[in-house]
Amino acid sequence: MFKKSAFLLAVFLLVASPVYAATPTTESLELSVNLVWVMLGAFLVFFMHAGFAMVESGFTRAKNSLNILMKNFITISVSSLLFFIVGYGLMFGTSVGSLVGSDGFLLSDVDDISFFVFQAMFVATCATIMSGAVAERMKLSSYILIVVAMTAVVYPVVGHWIWQGDGWLTSIGFSDFAGSTVVHLTGAVGALTVVLFLGPRIGKYHGKKVNVIPGHNIPIGALGVFILWLGWFGFNGGSTLAADPSLVPMVIGTTLLSTSAALVSSALYTKIRFKRVDASLTLNGVLAGLVGITAGCAEISLGGSILVGLVSGVLLVEGIRFLDTKLRIDDPVGAITVHGICGIWGTLAVGLFSTSNGLFFGGGFSQLFVQMIGIVAVIVWTMVTVWAFTFVLTRFSSIRVSEEEEIAGLDFAEHGSNAYELKEALLTDETIPVSDKLGLAERLNNLTTTEEKLSL
Repeated sequence: MFKKSAFLLAVFLLVASPVYAATPTTESLELSVNLVWVMLGAFLVFFMHAGFAMVESGFTRAKNSLNILMKNFITISVSSLLFFIVGYGLMFGTSVGSLVGSDGFLLSDVDDISFFVFQAMFVATCATIMSGAVAERMKLSSYILIVVAMTAVVYPVVGHWIWQGDGWLTSIGFSDFAGSTVVHLTGAVGALTVVLFLGPRIGKYHGKKVNVIPGHNIPIGALGVFILWLGWFGFNGGSTLAADPSLVPMVIGTTLLSTSAALVSSALYTKIRFKRVDASLTLNGVLAGLVGITAGCAEISLGGSILVGLVSGVLLVEGIRFLDTKLRIDDPVGAITVHGICGIWGTLAVGLFSTSNGLFFGGGFSQLFVQMIGIVAVIVWTMVTVWAFTFVLTRFSSIRVSEEEEIAGLDFAEHGSNAYELKEALLTDETIPVSDKLGLAERLNNLTTTEEKLSL
């Protein structure tokens, strides 16, 4: 039996034909390199959500940290599913009147899955902008419903107008390479609309006085800013959709220089304005520079990107101050200014600094005028639709937590637990009163609660 088996094995080895992999061609190698580049961009944009979670939780109070973390996880999960089901089709499907897509739902007949994955990261970024602006006072269920509206309808329609190729804004020459308007302005306008329904946090305003409600962990917020800065190289660089050796380095270079210039200008401006280099405003200045260059990172020169960043840093400081003190719009993390005001500036900057048709490069006012049209159209569409959806929600129940829940913190009110459980080892004796055994986070929250009550 053994001899027969050995004989048959030898026969099979002799007659078996070797199988060789197909010889790679220049075209196949190029496709593979481009695929890897786009997927790397998608990974970096996904990682940006860790940055958003850190910035939002660090710049707000400890008693709401867990709630913010949960909102960020839910946002990217819900938005990805909805973009697969309906959003991608509305955004990139066959155009109907240059307004909205009509096919491609559930990725039917869609072959380029890598493009879907990359764009899914963008829709999640747009939606999560709202998370920081509505922090510390909005019901989780209401937030999720508005995320559904933003990712299923509002954002995809804007994207169709500008990025599908047959959209009406594309047809008139509107330019937004990586999303200063599509992603950031849309998210900021949605956030502003919801904040107007919510109103300010308890204790933020008392008569004519504007109270500062400091974040509980600026170091973790700073780490989040670094992560966002890193992720933005994929956000802008991946938007090339190809590993173009002439385009990608320029996009990364303009992104780096604009951001660096914005940090410098925001730091210097706060020193001049307030006699101190304000840490939170300077950190937000980094994000302002990133948003400001996003629209024009592929068509603005390196020198022009520095100018865009310098202006972005100053706009950030004055924008936050204007919204906070003049309009009395309570935005705990400055998201509306960062993504909205700086998103508008970045979109207009294309009409000024584009090396192909910008005003300062001999292109006249035509491109600047087209950019203005796009900005107004996106603001009107987003504000009207989000306002209508939020108004309907408020007819059924309040979208804001109760006063008692807000004072106690959304961590416990919405999730039944806290993000921090810090206990001092020395305070473990059973004879010590319970109030004296409170951990650091609890004592800080109680202190904040007492201050809020006194301010009222």
